[in-house]
Amino acid sequence: MLETRKRFHDELAALESEILGLGERAERALTQSVEALLRKDSAGAEAVIAGDDALDATYLDVERRILGLLATQTPVASDLRLVSAIMDITLLLERVGHMARNIEKVAVVTMELPASETVLSHLEEMADVAASMLRTAIDAFARRDVELAQQLPKMDDPIDALNRNMYREVAALASDSQMLEWGLRMNVVSRQLERVGDHAVDIGEQVAFLLTGEFREFTDASHPDVWPEQGAPRSP
Repeated sequence: MLETRKRFHDELAALESEILGLGERAERALTQSVEALLRKDSAGAEAVIAGDDALDATYLDVERRILGLLATQTPVASDLRLVSAIMDITLLLERVGHMARNIEKVAVVTMELPASETVLSHLEEMADVAASMLRTAIDAFARRDVELAQQLPKMDDPIDALNRNMYREVAALASDSQMLEWGLRMNVVSRQLERVGDHAVDIGEQVAFLLTGEFREFTDASHPDVWPEQGAPRSP
């Protein structure tokens, strides 16, 4: 029995290590896709495709291994929360990989179109913040740090603001049909980067759930208080 439990926890530790590596790869895919867009780099765009395929394979492998654990073990509550968090975080990172690939597709089809340096600089800023958020979210998971995870919504604010303003920047390009076509596709990139920020916040929420046993959206206006430490939320 003890040996079985040890194997179970060893596999959980291995899966957790897989998540940390997956986070790094998702961040790298995002960075590569935006660099391909900024530099009109077709070779960089192709690297994103390969990276996304690898992320998909890892996600499927983690899912298979978790289902195997659940089929052969009866986890206690804290272990079950970890299993649930690993499954959700893996899915979120796999989706980030798809968003990176979507950006790569835009990079490919817009390479011959004229571009706005202002729009590109704002997309680069959004990407930098999104990549930083992914690092913070995975670090919070690795360190089991609720306070760090709770910083993510505030980090997300600049991405949301830039995304909301993007349509004005694109509308300003309307006098040039090719520039406008490019700008409309940049709206798609902006939305993808905004979603990456949202997914980083979602990972932070999984960290809080893992440590407190209570799931709550960080931006839920009906619950303004935050967890001061590992445990129950503050009383009103």
